[in-house]
Amino acid sequence: MQGVVIKSTGSWYIVKTDDGALLNCRIRGKFRMQDIKSTNPIVVGDKVLLSQEEDSFLIDELFDRKNIIVRKSVNLSKQTHILASNIDQAILVVTMQSPQTSTGFIDRFLVSAQAYGVDVVILFNKTDLYDKATLVLMEERRSIYEKIGYRCLSKSTLNDDLSDIKKLMKGKVNVISGHSGVGKSTLLNSIQPNLNITTQEISEKHQQGQHTTTFSEMHDLDFGASIIDTPGVRGFGLIEMDKYELGDYFVEFFKLKSDCKFNNCMHINEPKCAVKLALKNREIAPSRYKNYLNMLEQDEDSFRINRYEK
Repeated sequence: MQGVVIKSTGSWYIVKTDDGALLNCRIRGKFRMQDIKSTNPIVVGDKVLLSQEEDSFLIDELFDRKNIIVRKSVNLSKQTHILASNIDQAILVVTMQSPQTSTGFIDRFLVSAQAYGVDVVILFNKTDLYDKATLVLMEERRSIYEKIGYRCLSKSTLNDDLSDIKKLMKGKVNVISGHSGVGKSTLLNSIQPNLNITTQEISEKHQQGQHTTTFSEMHDLDFGASIIDTPGVRGFGLIEMDKYELGDYFVEFFKLKSDCKFNNCMHINEPKCAVKLALKNREIAPSRYKNYLNMLEQDEDSFRINRYEK
């Protein structure tokens, strides 16, 4: 039997078979024996081959993935944590406050998605909470990402019409991600109320979200889309890429790369660097360039990992 993993709890998996049956499955021990650097060898979105032994079902084989969304594991720095696989589109939910999403987090997510060929829509949420100054700042931030080609939306997913989001999602496998508390569960409940996903208030003490989604899960929506709800993440450490490739995943840097004097230009101190010239001319956002330098510095150890290993 073949199917798609629609929920993962770490030890048990729910697989939807090709004929629509939902099966509780475990993975064979060989997956734990293989040289897999991920903390979760099987993830939501994976296409798998199953077998039955007496009253239980086992995942025997993992088919090749089209793509993944992956980050550095929080507790095991040398391992990766895959959020989801075989995705058509990622919806990154960000907020200006309660909690605040930094441009550093946004850019790290975009870099990882770009590296693995995942399209991203950025959803600026909770507009109903912002004063005039915050709304102006949000529009400035939104313009940075729209200018370089990302689709951006500004919403109060609690109050606004969401038909445009549904239209973007239709016919696709979507993954929804962002910090805890940015409104991912509220968005899902708004676009399809019968999901009844639990929501929680923001922690007043720390102004951070509290985890409501514990495990990743895929939901089929009644307007012809699927969405993978993932647990909120506080940080997004980069993994499995060459430091000389990092600039290629900043889309506006990559467009200028051929104009640099050196084909392996890292856009730091090299002469006749087109990226540095564009930065000087305010054609590249200073926040994007600053975050690029921070990634080079903070993720130095991660760049030694081969991006093509599982």
